[in-house]
Amino acid sequence: MPLAAGTTAPDFTLKTLSLTGLDDVSLSATYDEKNVVLLFFPGAFTSVCEQELCDVSSGLSAYNDLNAQVFGISQDSPFALTAWASQKGISFPLLSDWGGKVTEAYDVVFPDFAGLGPGTARASFVIDKNGVIVYAEQTPTLRDLPDFAAILAALEKAAL
Repeated sequence: MPLAAGTTAPDFTLKTLSLTGLDDVSLSATYDEKNVVLLFFPGAFTSVCEQELCDVSSGLSAYNDLNAQVFGISQDSPFALTAWASQKGISFPLLSDWGGKVTEAYDVVFPDFAGLGPGTARASFVIDKNGVIVYAEQTPTLRDLPDFAAILAALEKAAL
């Protein structure tokens, strides 16, 4: 079960790849400025993850209009995430949770991803400007998409 709404979001610093090299991205750096949507996903170059992240990317203006920063998080390397984002046109930061520490902190470990052992479940969190989780969801299976309407509704509420 993912961390519950009302819980203080565990802070983290994860890697992403930019034109200048590996960059650190910290959750707490967004506090006081934007609400945050965290989209945990099992893996780059997989069909359901592609649908999820491409759908959010194509509708990113709705998140921007609600003053939200969207981050995708998986245990893929930052190099694979960047290649995938470039290939698929994903236009928000994808963060590498190499080693799975953030996946564990948010309690969204999937016990056996494709026979490879523990991985990242498909889960979403909305975190307000104070660092408090206001929405949390883990999908019943890896093939299910998050409830995007509920995510946007939580953002609308947090934006008030």
